[in-house]
Amino acid sequence: MHEMAKKANLERHAALKTDTEKLLKLAEELKASVDKSSSSVLSLEVLKKAEEIEKLARSVKDKMKGPN
Repeated sequence: MHEMAKKANLERHAALKTDTEKLLKLAEELKASVDKSSSSVLSLEVLKKAEEIEKLARSVKDKMKGPN
């Protein structure tokens, strides 16, 4: 039983690492998109990227809390 919990924790940690790397990439893409856009118009791409970041950030937060 202890071994299963340890394995699940390792898998959760690996998923967190992958997700946080993806979050960083998305944040960098979002910044580049905002930098390219004019001050009066933000593209639909920027909004979609921000929503994707928000969903992924929530997922990371939930994984950090663990299986409760």
